[in-house]
Amino acid sequence: MNSYIELSKEVARAVAYNQPIVALESTIISHGMPYPQNVETALQCQQIVRDNGAVPATIAILNGKLKVGLSDEEIDFLGKEGQKIHKTSRRDIAYNILHKINGATTVSATMYIAEQAGIKVFATGGIGGVHRNAEDTMDISADLEELANTNVTVVSAGAKAILDLALTLEYLETKGVPVIGYQTDQLPAFYSRESDFKVNFNVQSPKEIADLITTKQFLGLKGGMLIANPIPKKYSMPKELINEAIEQALVEMESLGIKGKETTPYLLGKIVELTKGKSLAANIQLVYNNCKLAAQIAYEVHQIEV
Repeated sequence: MNSYIELSKEVARAVAYNQPIVALESTIISHGMPYPQNVETALQCQQIVRDNGAVPATIAILNGKLKVGLSDEEIDFLGKEGQKIHKTSRRDIAYNILHKINGATTVSATMYIAEQAGIKVFATGGIGGVHRNAEDTMDISADLEELANTNVTVVSAGAKAILDLALTLEYLETKGVPVIGYQTDQLPAFYSRESDFKVNFNVQSPKEIADLITTKQFLGLKGGMLIANPIPKKYSMPKELINEAIEQALVEMESLGIKGKETTPYLLGKIVELTKGKSLAANIQLVYNNCKLAAQIAYEVHQIEV
C-alpha cells in the first residue's frame, strides 16, 4: 500500500506523532461548487480544522497516487479544472491509479483512503444515499455501503436533501450504521435543520461522540458512524423553499435524461440557480460547521488515546 499512498509533510508528521487528523473530501472542490468559491471553501475548511486542534487531510488522487493532504496549489488545480477531474468513488480507485487519472474523491473513496492512512474522523457536507424513485432506478450511493464497512466516523449535515431520506435511513439501519444527531433528535436535511425523520441517538458533546467511537472500536463493531450535525440556525433554509426547488430540478433533470453519478452535481447546481445562490451560501456554511465539529471530535479521540 505504501507505494500507492502519499502523505503530505503535515499529515505524515501528524501520523508519526499521533496527532488528531480530520479527512476532507475533494469532490466538493471539483464538482460541488463553482470556481473560485470551491477553492476558497476548501482552504477555509482546512483552517477551521487547524483552529479547532486537528490537522486537515484533504484527499484526492493525483498522478497515480492516493494523496492524503493537499497543497494550496493542488487544491487550486482541482478547483480550476472542475468537472474535468474524474469524480471518483471506491469503485474507480484502482482504475484511476493504474491509468494515472486525476480523481476527486467522493465520500466512499475518501473514507476508504482515510482508513488506509489511519484517520478516524471525516468531515463532509452531506452523504449520498438512496435516490428518489430508487425502487425503479436502483440508484443508491456507494457512500452507504462504505459506512457499513469502513471504520471512519463521518460528520455531515445529514443526507443531501435531493435524496429519499426515509429510505436512506432504512438502508443505514439494515446495515447497522448508527445515525447520531448532534444536539438534535431529527435528521438534518442538508440545507435545513429539520426533517420529518428521527435519528437513532442524540448526543450533546464532541467528548460523548469520541467515547462512542472508542467504545465501538473496543467492541470490534465493524463500520462507521454518521454524525448528523444540523446547519447553523442563521443559515438554515425553509424546507418548503428547498423542496420546491428540488422538485423543479428533478423534473428538468429527467427531461434532459441525466442519470447516474451526474445527477447530484446537476441537481445541486440547478438548486443554486433556482434559489438565486442562497443554497450555495448555506452549503458553504454547513461544511464549515461540520469541519469544526469533526476537529473537536478528533481532538477528543486523541485525548482518550494518549
